[in-house]
Amino acid sequence: MTSGSAAKITHINYAFGNVKNGQCVVDDTYAAYDKAYTADQSVSGTADTWDQPLRGNFNQLRQLKAKYPHIKVLYSFGGWTYSGGFGQAAQNPAAFAKSCKQVVEDPRWADVFDGIDIDWEYPNACGLTCDSSGPAALKNLSQALRSEFGQNYLVTAAITADGSNGGKIDAADYGGASQYLNWYNVMTYDYFGAFNAQGPTAPHSPLTSYNGIPQAGFNSADAIAKLKSKGVPSAKLLLGIGFYGRGWTGVTQSAPGGTATGAAPGTYEAGIEDYKILKNTCPANGTIAGTAYAHCGNNWWSYDTPSTIAGKMSWAKNQGLGGAFFWEFSGDTTNGELVTAINNALK
Repeated sequence: MTSGSAAKITHINYAFGNVKNGQCVVDDTYAAYDKAYTADQSVSGTADTWDQPLRGNFNQLRQLKAKYPHIKVLYSFGGWTYSGGFGQAAQNPAAFAKSCKQVVEDPRWADVFDGIDIDWEYPNACGLTCDSSGPAALKNLSQALRSEFGQNYLVTAAITADGSNGGKIDAADYGGASQYLNWYNVMTYDYFGAFNAQGPTAPHSPLTSYNGIPQAGFNSADAIAKLKSKGVPSAKLLLGIGFYGRGWTGVTQSAPGGTATGAAPGTYEAGIEDYKILKNTCPANGTIAGTAYAHCGNNWWSYDTPSTIAGKMSWAKNQGLGGAFFWEFSGDTTNGELVTAINNALK
């Protein structure tokens, strides 16, 4: 944490725990509490020993909280890959909540976590798999978690940002569930991308709609408006920022709306790349709908920059939102310019 970012954040979501057989479970146990950190990798600058009671990421989070006591840590369960288990969890919310508390408040690391975050993609709708647990399932799960963890614990949820008519927000009772939650992390990114290999090219995190947007309602403003209309208080809504871009190759047109032949090459996965790379390899040369895009060679990318983040934060403040969150740290530059942009604009 030499970037200075730790002083600028308020909460960390540790992602992801899994949901199996209707219960919360630690996913990668080696990384979570067993891996020995060397001195140069560790927050404290001291190497882990073979016989210490807790190692791994959880112990590093403990060290980070010792250095920066203002930071709260939440354990996040689900995500795109691990959401398949929520349907079974919803059949017995009380048992699910009890299992989650046992994991999050395990005596070995009970001091590390201040809350739990549920990232169900998506209640009563389709993500990696399709869920049919009904519109009340999210509310029932949220109520059970609040009941189990009590009032002093943070209970949050990462949710869809599909603002289309009859879309994912309409599929579940996000208004009813919000009374039991501290806030929603609204995933206002990944709207468009090379999962549609031929395009049309479009920014993956548009703040507003624009002429030629490939799908109505697929933008932050429409999602936030819809959630407010369902009765979610503005202060319980956080705007999501992606620290990465999504891109296509085989693109000849600079403006959005061009055709493509497939996903642009990426470091870890085609069609996706960290901001810290893109700012140098394909600098932004246009803006649309409150976000940035870049056309370089045959490739077309969209991503947020410090400037577009400042605009989004200004919009979030005007909307009375509770703040912002981002996915995720490693996409930022070594000096933390995106975290700094969020922090400066929300002050």
